[in-house]
Amino acid sequence: MAEVIVLGAGLGGTLMAYELHHQLRPEDRLTVIGQGHVYHFVPSNPWVAIGWRERKDVDVDLIKVMKKKHINYLEQGAKRVNPAQKTVTLNDGREISYDYLVIATGPDLAFDDIEGFGPAGHTQSICHIDHAESAHMAFQKFLEKPGPIVIGAVQGASCFGPAYEFAFILDTELRRRQIRDQVPITFVTSEPYIGHLGLDGVGDTKGLLESELRNRHIKWMTSARVKKFEDNKLTAEEVSENGEVVKTHEILFSYAMMLPAFRGVEAVRGIDGLVNSKGFVLIDEYQRNPTFSNVFAIGVCVAIPPIGPTPVPVGVPKTGFMIESMVTATARNIGQLLRGRPVNTLATWNAICLADFGDKGVAFVAQPQIPPRNLNWSSQGRWVHIAKLAFEKFFIYKIRRGTAEPFYERWGLQLLGVRKLKTLKETRSIT
Repeated sequence: MAEVIVLGAGLGGTLMAYELHHQLRPEDRLTVIGQGHVYHFVPSNPWVAIGWRERKDVDVDLIKVMKKKHINYLEQGAKRVNPAQKTVTLNDGREISYDYLVIATGPDLAFDDIEGFGPAGHTQSICHIDHAESAHMAFQKFLEKPGPIVIGAVQGASCFGPAYEFAFILDTELRRRQIRDQVPITFVTSEPYIGHLGLDGVGDTKGLLESELRNRHIKWMTSARVKKFEDNKLTAEEVSENGEVVKTHEILFSYAMMLPAFRGVEAVRGIDGLVNSKGFVLIDEYQRNPTFSNVFAIGVCVAIPPIGPTPVPVGVPKTGFMIESMVTATARNIGQLLRGRPVNTLATWNAICLADFGDKGVAFVAQPQIPPRNLNWSSQGRWVHIAKLAFEKFFIYKIRRGTAEPFYERWGLQLLGVRKLKTLKETRSIT
């Protein structure tokens, strides 16, 4: 019998449990460790922040689902991973052993890197459902006395799509309320150009997103290095291509939502051989840690180097489609090891994204996600907004059902109308 642990119960961890469940032998046991017992569909957070969704619309009770699948679920959360001892210490002091561990914790949010940053400071966030609900309460207060808004992502951020989404969704909501004319909006980002997205652009995301910002009268500032946030004021340096400060900007705001940089969670941070200097888990091409061969990692917690140098540091995003390919590869590789066979499956690391703007949106496909690419495509239209609404409903329904089929492959591609690209999701087996 083998003890297999999945650490984390977000998007990657939940999908990991569902797919891994089918790879285990009858005598093996699977345990999932999460922070609390509820899964939240993070892509819906911009809608929650505006008031288009409520928490109950995007919640899934994982204890109930895992019990149906005979998966042991622990909601205490992990205090520390001990790879040399093959144990995980829980927050309540318990220690559990494993034969194989999959780290799927997601990131820690580095709000403390910048003075006055985050929900505990002067800005809002949509990284977590709790943050999104707080952002909604702040938005309701903002509506009583409208003023300038700042949206964007700070230096070191690797998740830019939700910032663009939130800016455009906010614009849509303000126009519906007939108060958009009272609200100047500025988009502040560490990207070297609009639409870079941490991926050096995909298709014509630069042109599409710049055009959308202009059409919606949203000003922008790129290569921005934020120095501090004060009550109703952001201070940021605009940096040139050679790294010199061109100008220091002070931008006033009545409401601000800025995405932070990510780092590894405390449970793994600082473990020699397991993580890099920022706490992201080191993996090989099979999603396996080179030092501890019985430890795998998937999702936002894995270490991926930046695509290339930029005036202000930006990270590489880990999109849902990319994470799903990591999940499938990892599940198959652990299944191989349990049967005494060598690992032989590689993730594709391709990307399909639907960015909603509240009334329309932008979609892009990158194969692979990191350039140079075999496919580099983007498009826009109202169909993207409709597709994301449909995908949200279906995805949450499938999570609640505990179904392990590849969501993004089977449905995301169909929503995009690119069924011919189904090889995007196929993992590669090396024989």
